[in-house]
This record gives sequence, C-alpha cells and structure tokens, in this order.
Amino acid sequence: MKTFEDYLTLETRRQFFRKSAAGIGGAALGSLLGQDKLTAAGNEDAAFIQHHNPRAKRAIYLFMSGAPSQIDLWDHKPKMKEWYDKDLPDEIRDGQRLTTMTSKQARFPIAPSIYNFEPHGQCGTEVSELLPHTAKMVDDIAVVRSMWTEAINHDPAITYIQTGNQIPGHPSLGAWLSYGLGSQNENLPSFVVLNSTWSGRPDAQALYQRLWGSGFLPSKHQGVALRSQGDPVLYLSDPKGVNRDVRRTMLDGLNQMNEKHFEEVGDPETHARIAQYEMAFRMQASVPDLTDLSDEPDHILDMYGPDVKTPGTFAYNCLLARRMAERGVRFSQIFHRGWDQHGNLTGHLPLQCGDIDQPSWALVQDLKMRGMLDDTLVVWGGEFGRTIYCQGRLSETNYGRDHHPRCFSVWMAGAGVRGGTVYGETDDFCYNIVDKPVHIRDLNATLLHLLGINHERLSIKHQGLDVRLTGVEKAHVLHDLLS
Repeated sequence: MKTFEDYLTLETRRQFFRKSAAGIGGAALGSLLGQDKLTAAGNEDAAFIQHHNPRAKRAIYLFMSGAPSQIDLWDHKPKMKEWYDKDLPDEIRDGQRLTTMTSKQARFPIAPSIYNFEPHGQCGTEVSELLPHTAKMVDDIAVVRSMWTEAINHDPAITYIQTGNQIPGHPSLGAWLSYGLGSQNENLPSFVVLNSTWSGRPDAQALYQRLWGSGFLPSKHQGVALRSQGDPVLYLSDPKGVNRDVRRTMLDGLNQMNEKHFEEVGDPETHARIAQYEMAFRMQASVPDLTDLSDEPDHILDMYGPDVKTPGTFAYNCLLARRMAERGVRFSQIFHRGWDQHGNLTGHLPLQCGDIDQPSWALVQDLKMRGMLDDTLVVWGGEFGRTIYCQGRLSETNYGRDHHPRCFSVWMAGAGVRGGTVYGETDDFCYNIVDKPVHIRDLNATLLHLLGINHERLSIKHQGLDVRLTGVEKAHVLHDLLS
C-alpha cells in the first residue's frame, strides 16, 4: 500500500493533462494575443473569452444598495395625486407577495410622490427634481423603467443581481469578467470595489464581501476592496524595517515554497495565491499613484462637487473609478448604502440624492470629455424597487415605502448604449410592468454582451453543472437599447 507521502509526489493523470493542456493552449494563445498579454497580471487562468467585437473595454457599476424609490426619481406617476390616501386596488396588487413589514397593515394607502418631474434634453425624459445634474445628461443615458426580480428582501436580492443566484456562494459579475477577459493592467486588479459613505438613514443594510467574491472561480478573480482610511488595501504597506528589496526576497522564497507545494498537490489555488502576493507587491507602488489626486486640475475636481477630496465619499470614489478606467481596471463597482426608506423618505432621500447626483453626472461627462465613454459602460441602479403605497404613517409631506420587486428603474450610459432612450413601462400605480419587462438576468446578459461575451457561452464546471452568471432560465440581450 502506498503511503500518503508517495501519493503526494506522484503526478495524477488529471494533473498531467491539466499541465499539458495549459502548456499547449497557452502557446497557441500566446502566438495569437502576444505573450505579454497572456502572462501579465497573472492572467494564466483567464479564459480570454470574447465571442464578438466588444463595445466596452471596461465597466463601472454604481450600485445604490437599499433600493432607491423609482416612483420618486425615475418613473413619474402624476395620476396618483388623485389617489392620495386611497387604498391600493386589490386587482392591482393581485395577490402579490408582501414583506412582513407591511403584510399586517390594515390598509395600503397610496402615497404619491411629492417631488416635481420635468422633461429634459432633446429626448424629453422626465426626471425628478432630486436629480438636477443627472437630468442634464438624459441624452447620454438609457433609462430602463421595467426591471424586475423575484427577490423581495435585501440580501437575497443584492446577491441575486450581483451573482445571478439568490443563494450565496456564486461568483460575482466582476469575478466573471475577470475570469472571462483577464486584466489590462499588471499593476492593478481587474476588479476593484469602492464602498462609499452616505448621508441618509444611519442604519443601512450590511454589505458582505461575497457580493464581490469569486465563488467557485479561482480566488484571484474576487474584487479587491479599497479602504477609505489608512492603507487603501489592508497590510499593503511594508512594516518598519522592511524595505522593497527585503520584501522581494521574502516573496521569492515564498513563491518557491508555493511552487513546490503545487508540484506535489496540483491545487490551482496555489497559483492563485502566488498571483495575489505578486499583485500586492506591485500595488505597493500603483495604488498610492492611483489615489493621489494632486494631478487633477481644479475644473475636474469642481465637476465632481465639494466632497471629491474626502476619501470614501461617493464623489471621491467616482473620480477614483475614472482614474482606474484610465489605468486599465476592467471592472470597478461603487456601492452607496442608505437607500432603504421604509419611513421618513422625504427626510432621507434628498440627502442620498445629494451624495450621488453630481458625481454620477461628472463621471459620465469626464469620461465623455476624454473620449472614453465610447468604450466604457456605466450602470446605475439598485436591487429592487419600492411600493406606491405607504409603509407606516402617511402625511401630505412625508411617507415611507416598502420593498417592491416587480418593477424598478436603472440607467446605463456609454459603450454602445443608445442615449436618450426610455425602455419599458409600468402601470399607473408603478406596481406592475405593462411593456417590455426586463429581468435582472437580461440586464446581466446585456452587460456581458457589450463586453464581447455571449452569456450562454461563459460558464464553468461546478458540481457537475455548467454554471453561468445568467443561470439556466432564458435571458435576453436588450438589443433595442443598443446603438
């Protein structure tokens, strides 16, 4: 009987074919793409999947965690003023699921938005007075008013739109892109996450690292979250007494140990660990340069607003996202929490909009001025919508809104998106979709399409299944939104 040590030193058929396939495939791919692209930034296990010519080289996702109220921002329902404090008709609700926060309410009184909407731009898209800067660029963006999802609570809903599955453990959108397309910059991660401060309700929904995790993809494809205080990346700075040469020597020794471990066991995560150590070493130089805004002219800083120099603000993160786009970061995602207005909506929602309105506009305009909007996709949205009926106490000046998964709004800009477009329609109560429903699968399929990926062909074997971001149910690319 062979000992366990003997087993570890023997190369299995699976390890042999894995190494052989990687060597032959790598040589062929290297001849087509150039060896520098193949080996840069630890791209050895990237799939380099592009099924058609991409419109976007990179994407920036502005995620409003907590679910912004589409009724008060993007989906004007003027007829609801006549319905103030009247009950939502049973035939409109049609037995749809409610959360436990409002399911025991004695009634569901209609709460029309108190905010004014006006048409803007040549396209005439109506936008709330809470978003005056975003309203100026409606000719650059496409607004989708008919998004929907099955998830009715925050964590499964955010997990669903980020990973394609309500159950935790699947790769996030950014991880799929890193795996499918690789990196464009050997000194920065291909997927970077920025968490922003917020001004609305102080108790916001938690965000978990798995929302930008790699799931069952190699761990090197997970998002790297930059911090707003201290080192942007934890433990990035060398401790006192350790200089770059010493750190390099330590890493070389560690890499030799990891390579020996890989030869014995053949675990691909060992190479992922090596790649992450090397990336961290390079980031010691690239991240300080990224976060140093001293080279930004005043007129650019003024565009993003007064908070742009405060690390961690949404404005600061939007500018950082543009700088990352310039440096070849494939996918950056900015999370902004605090959009869960179950009560005191008119007190908190204006503060939230104040955080994100000008920076969102500035980001799109900044990219446009640099000629980068043509190949940079920008997405803005949350995990679901909010109800037309009031949660809690209703008055003519204040109200709350519960979760509503059956319709909500997002917008997209750049990279082949048809600006000045409004897609989809909801009923007068903003409760049901009446034209062109868009499931979150369709949104993710469209994002992949713009980056050159056929969502049905980007998959990985896991537990006997060919797992995809868009799942097994049919997803549709929104061709009507694309130029």
